[in-house]
Amino acid sequence: MHFSALATDYDGTIAHHGVLENETIAALERLKASGRHLIMVTGRELDDLMRVCSRLDLFELVVAENGALLYDPLSNEEVMLAEGPCLALVERLQAAKAPGLSVGRTIIATWEPYETVVLEAIRELGLELQIIFNKGAVMVLPSTVNKATGLTAALARLELPAEQVVGVGDAENDHAFIKTCGCSAAVANAIPALKDEVDIVTAGSHGAGVAELIDRIIATDLAEMAGALRGVRAKLAVTPAASPDSVQSSP
Repeated sequence: MHFSALATDYDGTIAHHGVLENETIAALERLKASGRHLIMVTGRELDDLMRVCSRLDLFELVVAENGALLYDPLSNEEVMLAEGPCLALVERLQAAKAPGLSVGRTIIATWEPYETVVLEAIRELGLELQIIFNKGAVMVLPSTVNKATGLTAALARLELPAEQVVGVGDAENDHAFIKTCGCSAAVANAIPALKDEVDIVTAGSHGAGVAELIDRIIATDLAEMAGALRGVRAKLAVTPAASPDSVQSSP
C-alpha cells in the first residue's frame, strides 16, 4: 500500500451545506475498512464541527480551526497548536460590528468585506497575525499557523509520512495542506485556482467527488499516477495501472 491515508477538508469537500450525506459516509467507511487512515482538516471551530458533523468517529484525528487545534474523537482529547485569541482584537471587531463574528480556541472569524477592518485593527494593535480566506469567510490566526502545520502535527502523532497521504479540498485555505501531501486532489466544485495546482480533479462535486477518489485509491492505490504527481510523493516510483474514467487528472 503506497497511499495509506486520506486528509480531507470538511465544508465544500466531504460535506454539502455542512452535512455529510449517507453515500459519503459509506465511502469513508470503505476507506477505513481498507486499512487506511482518515484525517479531517477543517477551518471550522471544534464546537461548531461537533454540532454539524454526525460521524466524527470515522476520523482518527481532526485538525480544526485551520490548523490551530488537534482533536482526537476517540479519546476526546484536544491539543492546542497555537496561542488563544487576542481579546483586544475581539473587542475591536465587536465594536465594529463585524458580521458573524466568532471566536474559537485560537481562531477569530468574520466575513468579507470586513477583512479591511480586521487588517486595520491588527496593524493598530501591532499584532503578528494573518488573514486567511475561505470562500467568503475571513479567518484570523497566528502567522505561523495554517492547515499544513496542523496536518504536519497530526501526521507526526500518527507516525505517518506526508508522501503516503492523499489530500483533498475545495477552497483557498486548502492550498497549504494539499501541497504537503504525496498526492493532491480537488473536488469538481473547488475554486479554479485550487484545481489548477492539484494532481487529480474529480468528476463529481462535494462528497460524490470524494467517494470517486476513495474508490480509486482502494482499486489502484493511484498507481496510474506514476510520474505525474506534483507533491512530495513525486520522487517515489509506483507501478503503472489503468486510470478509471470516472476521475480526470489535471494537466
